[in-house]
Amino acid sequence: MSSPDAPTTTAPARRLTIARAISEAIGQEMERDANVLVMGEDIAKLGGVFGTTTGLLDKFGPERVRDTPISETAFIGAATGLAAAGMRPIVELMFVDFFGVCMDAIYNLAAKQCYFSGGQVTCPMVLMTSVGGGYGDAGQHSQTLYATFGHLPGLRVVIPSNAHDAKGLMLAAIRDPNPVVFMYHKALQGMGWLGTVQRSITEVPGTDYVVPLDKAKIVREGSDLTLVGLGLSVHQALDAAEKLAGDDVSAEVIDLVSIAPLDRETVRASVCKTGRLLAVDDDYLSYGVGAEIIASVCEAGITLRSAPQRIAFPDIPVPFTPVMEHFVLPNADKIVAAAQHMMEPSAND
Repeated sequence: MSSPDAPTTTAPARRLTIARAISEAIGQEMERDANVLVMGEDIAKLGGVFGTTTGLLDKFGPERVRDTPISETAFIGAATGLAAAGMRPIVELMFVDFFGVCMDAIYNLAAKQCYFSGGQVTCPMVLMTSVGGGYGDAGQHSQTLYATFGHLPGLRVVIPSNAHDAKGLMLAAIRDPNPVVFMYHKALQGMGWLGTVQRSITEVPGTDYVVPLDKAKIVREGSDLTLVGLGLSVHQALDAAEKLAGDDVSAEVIDLVSIAPLDRETVRASVCKTGRLLAVDDDYLSYGVGAEIIASVCEAGITLRSAPQRIAFPDIPVPFTPVMEHFVLPNADKIVAAAQHMMEPSAND
């Protein structure tokens, strides 16, 4: 027996990428629940183009980790049927831009299945998909389309900004009886060929834990201005907040985590304190998440010290030319400029 005064040893903290965290979550849930399986293009032998299923084929075999033909309509429709039959499929739509060929299965089947059956048939399905531009992949591989899915009743929609949340959100999503759209931004995945925001690589427990699918997080406290982001734009907001601190502007940063359900109360509470709101979203500007965030605050009658603002991708197809694409993408400098304008006395009139 060791002495009571002997130093205790703990396992070293593990830092994982979002890709590894997602893969670990799926693997742990497949061990726990035999009804969990994975389907998609290049998710078995390759381990997923974005690393989301690395190592799962060797561990669980081709019956539960299935490469599919290039037919999103077929395999997402099949996943919806499997969910109705009591399985818990995880299906990857390689790029969110491909949703057009399988939207009937996603929205007219998966999202409405529980409602149409009076609650007798649920749809415990996870649709994971990559989002985001900045790589010169043009207009069919570079969109985010958060609002497209958040707008549709029956779907839960989540977007992790770091590896810790990615694992916990995936475990929660697999266990949820509703269809969950799990979006991951390419710039945060940890794939070497993409480049990765280092802040997204975090300590991740090897144990079982969940992150709520309906709760935003305050990731930096502040008193002068509320910055609201999701996925990549959380990191852009944090970078902007650091720059603003040099000008004695205290910015609070909120990570939405989920847009369906949308945690309006956390945003409202923050804006009640700061009196200013700037929403940052790399989805299209019109009818988007930024507009919904602003509406949530304005409808609550919160007194504001300046008009709320939003930064988003303009209402144009994503340009192929890298110079043009980066010109229109949100970034920390654009956030700083907008925030500084909001802090000017004229902006408070």
